[in-house]
Amino acid sequence: MATTTPTPAATPAVPSYPEQVTGMDILVRALRMVGIDTMYGLVGIPVTEVAYIAQARGIRFIGFRHEQQAGMAAATHGFLTRTPGVLLTVSSLGFLNGLTATTNATVNCYPMIQISGSSVREPIDLEQGTYEGLDQLNIAKPLVKAAYRVNKPEDIPTAVVRAYRAAVSGRPGGVYLDVTTPCLGAIMNKADADKLFYMPVDLCPTMPPAPEAVKRAVDLIASAKRPAIIIGKGAAYAGVEDKLKTFVDKTGIPYFPMSMAKGVLPDDGPLSALSCRSTIMEQADVVILAGARLNWLLSRGHGKWSPDTKFVQLDIDPEEIDCNRPIAAPVVGDLASSLDAIIAQLPANTAMDPAWVSMLQAQSKEKNAKFAERLTSNALVMPMNHWTALGAIKPILESNPDVILVNEGANTLDDTRDSINMSRPRHRIDCATWAIMGMGMGSAVGAAVATGKSVVAIEGDSAFGFSGMDFSTICRFKLPVTVVIFNNGGIYNGIGVNMAGTSDPAPTTLNIKARYDKLGDCFGAKSYYVTSTGELATALKEAIASKAPAIIDVQLAADSGKESGHIGYLNPAALEKITV
Repeated sequence: MATTTPTPAATPAVPSYPEQVTGMDILVRALRMVGIDTMYGLVGIPVTEVAYIAQARGIRFIGFRHEQQAGMAAATHGFLTRTPGVLLTVSSLGFLNGLTATTNATVNCYPMIQISGSSVREPIDLEQGTYEGLDQLNIAKPLVKAAYRVNKPEDIPTAVVRAYRAAVSGRPGGVYLDVTTPCLGAIMNKADADKLFYMPVDLCPTMPPAPEAVKRAVDLIASAKRPAIIIGKGAAYAGVEDKLKTFVDKTGIPYFPMSMAKGVLPDDGPLSALSCRSTIMEQADVVILAGARLNWLLSRGHGKWSPDTKFVQLDIDPEEIDCNRPIAAPVVGDLASSLDAIIAQLPANTAMDPAWVSMLQAQSKEKNAKFAERLTSNALVMPMNHWTALGAIKPILESNPDVILVNEGANTLDDTRDSINMSRPRHRIDCATWAIMGMGMGSAVGAAVATGKSVVAIEGDSAFGFSGMDFSTICRFKLPVTVVIFNNGGIYNGIGVNMAGTSDPAPTTLNIKARYDKLGDCFGAKSYYVTSTGELATALKEAIASKAPAIIDVQLAADSGKESGHIGYLNPAALEKITV
């Protein structure tokens, strides 16, 4: 019987499927599209994978222990680079923790984008009790410069570009981008997703001022007999130090820097009137506000200010004009364009009285000498007080001008600002317009990451408590940051009185015996505990030179420091006047 060989069955064709991507991948690619190379945040549901994809696509992810500090880092990054610092947070309370920093960025005019995952919309809108169900967009809207929600992956690139433009254009600020969980997890064919990306044009356009506004300002400046320039952190942000130097060199007008504008022009320059704030307020006939606002930091233009003072205000936001005092010569436009236009039209000679400058210089010399005596007279005080410690720190930081100084606290903030001269722009970061405590570790990280420079953070012990655990972030990323903690055992100082007479500590009392240096042992940093100026100077020099994480616990006396604000009734001597 003949046999036949069976015909082999045909191998079935392998089906071909298009490559696919998720909304998370599209989000990261959109950020790369606009040039974002760093992201700060704290991961969890539903954004963990976003951080992994960001790392894979070349975005450096700096993970924190608390969202507020990650946001402070992003805001500082934005201030120093003039590009949006990006904060990634989880939904609900993680979003709220980060929103504190985004709101602060908005008030202080730092470009920043907070991106938060959010829950499915339908059960939130019906209040049906979904996981971390919070209407994040509507909570953020009144607190930030702009807020957008993204429901479809196709809209992500447009949303990112809009967020970027809103953050940097006009007056910079914080922007909230709400990306829903379904949008993050949505799947698209890669070929279709590729078509969504584009290169946006002119993300931050210049805004030149009106010619008639420039002429009005020039005429007023040229006619002033006792003019002064107040330099705000807006000038530091705008990077106009060279233009301001040209303006000052051409006119000879003295200048006064606000706290975060210290160093835009040298604090110890021949025309610096840093010690003459009250005199300027009382006697100047024309004041040029260069990136400064007449807010509470300048008594809103009232108080000691002469009612006859006329203001030239250079600001990019027309709504800022006349907000507290009538502005005689508003110049609305970006600061660089405004200064260029004014400098070009200024006459060779102005009406300024030479006696005005010589008087301010003489006053500065006298006041600076008295301040130097304060440091000298406290040099041997033991236990140390704020002035003792700052007397040791001052020459070290001033001889290392490229170190960025981060500073917060009550007395620690005020006394450090007054003691340490700055000679380079954007090298002082503090709590700024809102005077918000708890920005220290986040800002130190943001400054170090954004610039690659060494950072010294001088912290009050109370202020450090807000963010101290994120010293671990400094250590984990091996950043060149030295944290100096002034420990006087309390808020303002460690001498608090419990008015009830019980054993509970007073509301302002912390722990004078706390050993903050032990955090260095916990996280692998160099640590120092110092009780004298010699030990402090040696520790600070070593720490800066190491370009590695370090922490210095500076033991102060419990009575070092004074109360702020209007709480004089907490003085023990006044207790007998209080009726409980």
